[in-house]
Order: sequence, then structure tokens, then C-alpha cells
Amino acid sequence: MTSPLSDEPDNAVVSRILSRRRLLALGGAGAVALTAGAGTAAQAASRDAVAGSGTAAAARAAALASGTCMQLTAEQIEGPYYIDYELFRKDVVEDRTGVPLLLVLRAVDATTCRPIRNSAIEIWHCDASGVYSGYTQTGNGGGGAPPTMTPGSPPPGGGGGHATPTDDLTWLRGIQMTDHEGFVTFRTVFPGWYTGRAVHVHTKVHTGGSRTSAGYTGGQTCHTGQFYFTEAAVQATAGIAPYSANTVSRVPLDEDGIYPGTGTAGGLLSLAYSPRHVEDGVVGHITMAVDPAATNDGEGMPGGPAPAASSGA
Repeated sequence: MTSPLSDEPDNAVVSRILSRRRLLALGGAGAVALTAGAGTAAQAASRDAVAGSGTAAAARAAALASGTCMQLTAEQIEGPYYIDYELFRKDVVEDRTGVPLLLVLRAVDATTCRPIRNSAIEIWHCDASGVYSGYTQTGNGGGGAPPTMTPGSPPPGGGGGHATPTDDLTWLRGIQMTDHEGFVTFRTVFPGWYTGRAVHVHTKVHTGGSRTSAGYTGGQTCHTGQFYFTEAAVQATAGIAPYSANTVSRVPLDEDGIYPGTGTAGGLLSLAYSPRHVEDGVVGHITMAVDPAATNDGEGMPGGPAPAASSGA
């Protein structure tokens, strides 16, 4: 059903929260206002350009044209940095700087190929320096030695374990209700990287419930996955600020131990950007084919028990 709440609480207000209840009380705060630290005027203008309605419409059209009948999208681990704030908003940037990224995401029923309407798609990811909100004292990847990962094999951990949050920050986290065609759109920044992982964005698809004053209520998490970027796109961003200041060794996509190597079905985004001017912004889109009646909470790899906890997800 249509949500009675405003989609866009003021990001300057919600940059710190102590509880979901406090956050949801801000639901009527009005349109997004980026904080003073959100970057230069040029960066703001670039973000506006890549998030324009025409760009979003083009990505939606490309997603629709690519067809919706496909194999089931791969389930992947939730990782240790998930926090169920259920922060309903399209713009998740807050005060983070980086290459503007417009994510156009769609959920369809893998059996009927029909769009999954009035459900919720959630994302969370690290900033350009490889740090997650809620875990800024943990650093980029949890510190310590990176986990050993072998392409195509189960990851060495991170399934059911959750790291203890170190702060109440909320940047680069958000959730949106799908429209009548199964779409949501997020305005964010291109992620950086951290110890042991390729560049990625986490996602969950929630079905069977509804948005209320208490958040997304009822139903289940039918899909937990991750989105990935082509190596060319990551290399294009790696040499420019603020990504160039990230000194952690980056894992290429084909060496990541969690990406299943199956392209779109494994979470690989379709991207549009100018290789010479990636700083102007990147548009990524993907259609997720899921089982809306399933429960896939990301507590372990599909078809097996949850692995031991690790910081490398």
C-alpha cells in the first residue's frame, strides 16, 4: 500500500540517530537538505545531474528492455555491518563525498516475471574510504589480517555474525518501497573498498509486509544479496579523490570470494558513465529475480549452515 510517511527526512537531522523510533519520528521533516560537509558546489551539481529524472527514466527503460524472465538472483551473505534502521529515503549520501551514483533497482517474481509491487528494497555500503556508518571506529574492513578467499568457494565467514556498532551514524543506508513496476531509485556515492573484498553494495528485498509508522512491518526478507561493479568502473574511480586516499589493497572482482561470477544473476550492475569523466557520475541498474514467498535473511550461504562470523563480508 502507499506509505503515509514522507520519503525524505532531512539528512542533516538524521545524520545521527539513537533508535529507529527516534528516526521515524522525523518522517515528516520534508525534502532532503545536504549537510554543509556534503562537498563542493560542483560536486552537488554533479550529483543533481546524475540523479535527474531523465537519467533515472533512461535506466528504468534499459532495465525494462533487458527482459524480466531470468534465473533466480543469487543469495549472498548479509555480512557483519547490517543495521535495521529502516531509514526510508531516496538520497542516502548525507555528508559523504565521492562520485555520484544513481542506483535504479527492480525486483520481479522469478516464477511469474511480474514486478513485485509495494515491497521494500534496502541498501547499505561503505564510503570512499571503505568505512561503514555505524562502524567508523572499526575502520575499513575491521582491521587485522584479511580473510583468505578463493574465487568460487564459500567465504570464510561473515554469515550470521554481526559486529557491534561503534556509533549512531547513518550515511549510505536506506530503504524504499517499490512502485507499480517494481522499481526503487537511490542517490548515493560510488563505494570504496576495504580489507578482503571487492567493491560492492549490500541489499535486501522485503516482501509480504507494509510500511507503517513503526517501519516495515510483517512479511519476510525474501532476498539478501550484493551488487558489484565492473573492474573498469572501479579503476576509473580509484585514481581520483577521495578514493585515491584509500591505501588498503583492493581485491579485484574476479578474485573476490563472495561474488559468484555469474554476471547479472550474481549481482553485477549494468553501468553507464563517461570513462574520461567518471567524476560526473555513474548510473547503475539491475533487475533482481526473487522468490517473494521465500525467506533469505543472509545468515549463511544458500544450501548450507551459517559459517562462523568474520569481518570480511
